[in-house]
Parts: sequence; C-alpha cells; structure tokens
Amino acid sequence: MARQSGWKRAARWLLYTVCGVMLFMLVVIGVLRFVNPPTTAFMIADHIAHPERRQVQNWVPIQKMSPWMPLAVMASEDQRFLQHWGLDLNAIATAVEDYQQGDSLRGASTISQQTAKNLFLWNGRQLIRKGLEAGLTLAMEALWNKRRIMEVYLNVAEFGDGVYGVEAASLRFYGIHASQLSASQAARLAAVLPNPKALSAARPSAYVWQRVDWILRQMRQLGGPALVKPLVAAD
Repeated sequence: MARQSGWKRAARWLLYTVCGVMLFMLVVIGVLRFVNPPTTAFMIADHIAHPERRQVQNWVPIQKMSPWMPLAVMASEDQRFLQHWGLDLNAIATAVEDYQQGDSLRGASTISQQTAKNLFLWNGRQLIRKGLEAGLTLAMEALWNKRRIMEVYLNVAEFGDGVYGVEAASLRFYGIHASQLSASQAARLAAVLPNPKALSAARPSAYVWQRVDWILRQMRQLGGPALVKPLVAAD
C-alpha cells in the first residue's frame, strides 16, 4: 500500500512538473511575440561546442529585409508557409509515402517548426524532440502571426559557421544590408540553410548552384515578391 501511494505521489509531481514547464514555455513564447530573443538553444549549443568561435548576429525587422529573402526561404523550405497552421500534413504524408517506397527518410519541417527548434531545442531525430517541436510549433502559431514567425526565423537561422540571421549573412558574404539583397543573392543564402556548416554561400559548390537555380524557378512559380508583401509591408 505504501509503495502504491509513493507511485501516486511521484506521478502527481511529474504531472505538476510537466504542466509547470508547459505553462512556462507558453509564457516565454507569448513574451517573444513582442521581445526579440537574446539568444537561441542552437547558439548556446554552438558556443559550448566551439567557445573560440565568434558568433555574429545583427537583428533587423522584417520590413527592412529585401522581399526576395522571405520568398527565397519559402520557395526552398516551406512553400505552404502562409497556408498551414505550423505542421504541413501534406508534406509529412509525402515524406512517409516516399519512405515506404524505398527513399531515405527526409524531414518535412515547416519554417514554423524550424523556428521552434532553433529557439528551444536541439538537433536530432528523436521522437521526444519531434514531439516537443510539434507542441512548441502549435503554441507559436497560436500566439504569433506569420510575419513574426518569419522575422524571427530569418534573424536566428544559421547561414554559416557562427553567422546567425540574414543581416549578418548579407554583410559577411556580400558586404551589403539585408534590405539590398537581390533575388539571386537571397536564393544563394536560402540554398545553404539545410546544412550551413557544410554548404557555403561565400564559395558555392556545384550542388549549391543547382539549388540556387531550382529556388529561383520556384520563386518565379510562386508569383514573385507579391506573395510575401503582407509579411514585409510596413505597419
């Protein structure tokens, strides 16, 4: 009887802890709707792994970014960004179907999911991480608008070793501000996002150039900068 009572107390405290963490994360996400995050989980992990590496990040509001940049990452990473509610079930179903037909398992992460992962989580494909990512993504979609999600994503995404955010990347690789990016330059930055430590926007490989050409075609098919006008228009 005493053992059973102990298990009940442990389960109750575990439930309280989980609920407390969930409430805390909701508060944090709510605050970040209005306050720019001072750092991210990915930046902290990278600093721990490479304390000698200088991290560069220059926060810039989305209204001061070239419209080609959000268009490029939508074309490359998440073409249904403006339609879905955080999880793209169509992309997930396609990835599962391809895997069942013998293709390698690939990610189906939306820009919203990648933002949640960069801010709060770690790299990996563990089920618990994916579950946390899904929950954080849904909370983010409920508390933020699409403009804020895209703005945070483009300011915290890694574009090269220690280079975080599109403003820092534009200055490092092109010597210009994010507001001055051309379609080709934006596509080149978007092309390295899947693996910025292996792919280089400064010295693009043949693979990166192939990705750039594909992204530019997708940008045209999506309708050009008019698609992202609601995201970058001044309030």
